[in-house]
Amino acid sequence: MGGGAMAPIGPVKVYNGVVTTYVIVACIVAASGGALFGYDNGITGGVVSMPGFLERFFPSVTTSIAPVDGNTNKPTNPFCQYNNQGLAWFTSSLFIAGAVAALPGAWITRHRGRKFTMLVAGLLFDLGVIILAAAYHISMLIIGRVLLGVAVAFASVAVTLYNSEMAPAQIRGRLNQIFQIVLTLGVFVAQAINIGTSHIYPWGWRVSLALAGMPAIVLTFGGIFLPDTPNSLIERGHKEQGRRVLQKIRGTMEVEEEFSDICDACVEANKVQNPWKTILSRKYRPQLVLAAASTFFQQWTGINTIIFYAPQLFVSLGVGEGAALGATIVTGIVNHLATYVSFHVADKYGRRILFIEGGIQMTVCLVIIAIVLAQAGVGQEGHVSEPWVAWFVLVFVCIYIAAYAWSWGPLGWLYPSEIQPLETRSAGQGIATLVNLLFSFIIGQTYLSMLCAMKWGIFLFFGLFCVAGTLFVYFLFPETKGIPIEDVPNIFKRHWYWKRFVTDESSDAKPRTETELAVSSRNLETPQWVDDKETANQGLVSMWEPKSDDLAAHGQENGQESEQASGNGRLMNGLDTSTSCSHLYHDVDLD
Repeated sequence: MGGGAMAPIGPVKVYNGVVTTYVIVACIVAASGGALFGYDNGITGGVVSMPGFLERFFPSVTTSIAPVDGNTNKPTNPFCQYNNQGLAWFTSSLFIAGAVAALPGAWITRHRGRKFTMLVAGLLFDLGVIILAAAYHISMLIIGRVLLGVAVAFASVAVTLYNSEMAPAQIRGRLNQIFQIVLTLGVFVAQAINIGTSHIYPWGWRVSLALAGMPAIVLTFGGIFLPDTPNSLIERGHKEQGRRVLQKIRGTMEVEEEFSDICDACVEANKVQNPWKTILSRKYRPQLVLAAASTFFQQWTGINTIIFYAPQLFVSLGVGEGAALGATIVTGIVNHLATYVSFHVADKYGRRILFIEGGIQMTVCLVIIAIVLAQAGVGQEGHVSEPWVAWFVLVFVCIYIAAYAWSWGPLGWLYPSEIQPLETRSAGQGIATLVNLLFSFIIGQTYLSMLCAMKWGIFLFFGLFCVAGTLFVYFLFPETKGIPIEDVPNIFKRHWYWKRFVTDESSDAKPRTETELAVSSRNLETPQWVDDKETANQGLVSMWEPKSDDLAAHGQENGQESEQASGNGRLMNGLDTSTSCSHLYHDVDLD
C-alpha cells in the first residue's frame, strides 16, 4: 500500500518564466514573519530562567524550585524543578491566542489578501512587544503574549501561502522554506541575545523582549511595499493587476498559460461561498486531514518543549546557568544549519523522503535520551546529577533537532500550503495553523507537569508520536515535488487511498451510458474538429467554435481546414473532461 503513495503523477506542466531576483527578495521579506515565531520561541526559554524576571513575576519559582542535596546544593529531582503553572501559562498563552486567531486570520487572508494580513501581523506584533518590554504586572505579560499570538497566527497563515503562490513550481519548496530558515535564525539570534542580557540584572529580560520588534518592523514594511500574489489578486477580482504581478515575478510577458490556469482556479474558488463548509465535505477530505496531520505531528514530535525549556533542562541536569545557555546556543546553531538540508533537498528528492527519514532519526534519539536518563538514575530519590549526563544528552538533542530542522520543521508548513485548491487554500492553511498553535498550547501548558510525573518517560512519549507520524506519511502523504500549485490537488485522484474521496462515486451521481464509458476509455491525444453536432456529441465534451481569425489560424496550424459549417463555425469532439482550454477558446457555447 505504501507504494501507492508514491505512484507516478504523470506529465508535469511547465510554465514560461525564469527565477527572478524580484520574487526571491519578495519571499525573503515576507518570510520575516517566520522570525516572529522563531525569535519568540528562542527568547522565551532564556527569559523564564533569568532571576530578574522570575523574582518580579514568579517569585515562588525562585524560592521553592525543588528539593536540593545538602552537600552539592543541586536538585535531587531535576524533572520537577520548574513545575509551575503560572510559568506555563506565560509561555502557552501565546499559543491559545494564536489558535483562536487562526481561522479569522484565514478569512482575512482570503478576503483582504495575503499582503494585508502580513501588514496586520507586523503591527500587532510590534504592539505586543512594547507592552511586554514595559510590563510591570503579570497581566501586562499576558496581554502582550496574546497580541503576539494573534500576530504569529496571521503571519503563519499569510506568509506560507504568499511564498507558495509567488514561487515557480520547480523551486516552490525552497522559497517556501525561507520561512523556516528565518524562523530558525530567529531562534538562534534570540538565544545569543539571552546570553548577553542574562548579565544585565535585573532588567536584561526587557531588552530581550524588546528586540523582538525588529523582524516585525521588516514584516510591516513588507505588508506596505510588497505586491500581493497573482492568485489572491485575481481571486478578489483584480485580474489585470494580477497579470502584471505574474509577468514581473516570472520575468516574461508570456504568462498566458499560467494566468489562464489561475483564472480557472479562481472561477472555481469564487463558486465557494463558505470555504469552511467546503473543506469539511468528502471531496476535500484529503486536504483537510493532511493539513491538520502535518502540523499535529509537527508539534507532537516534542520540539517546542526542547526549544522552550532547553536552558532549564540542562540546568536541571547539573550544569551551571551559563553553561546551560551555551548549550542552548549549540542547539540553535544546529537547528538553523540543518534547515538548509531541506532547502536544497526537498525540491530535488521530494518531501516524503525527508519526512520519513526525519521521523526515524528523531525516534531513535528520543529513545536513547530516555535510556541514558533512566540508566543514570536521574530523578530517583537520592540521585545527584552529573554533568556528563547533560553533555551526553546535548549530543542527542542536537541530532534530534537536526532531524526535525530538515524534515517536520519546514515541511510541516510547506506541505499544507501546497496541497489545497485555491477555493480552500486560506481555510486549509488556517486549519493547519490552528492545529499547530492549539497543540503547542496543550503541550506548553502540560509539559512541565508531565516531565515531573513521567520523568525520562516523557521522551518515549514523544518518540511514539514520531513513529505514528512517520507511518502516517509513508501510507497517506503523496509526493508534491515540482507540481504547479494549481495542479497539486489532482494528485489525490491517483493515490491508493485518497482517490475514493475525490472521485465522485456517490449513488446520486448521474449513471453513465455504455457509449460514454467507451468514449471515456479512449486515449485521445488531440481533440478533433467536426462539422455536425451528432458526431461532436460522441465526445465527452462538445465545444462550438465561433468565427475567429485567431481560431482559424489555430486550425490551419494543426493542418485542419478553416471551413465554417453553415456559416456559424465548427464543433470539437473528443475533448477529455480534464483538459482546460479556456486560454485558447472564448465565448464557447456548450450546446
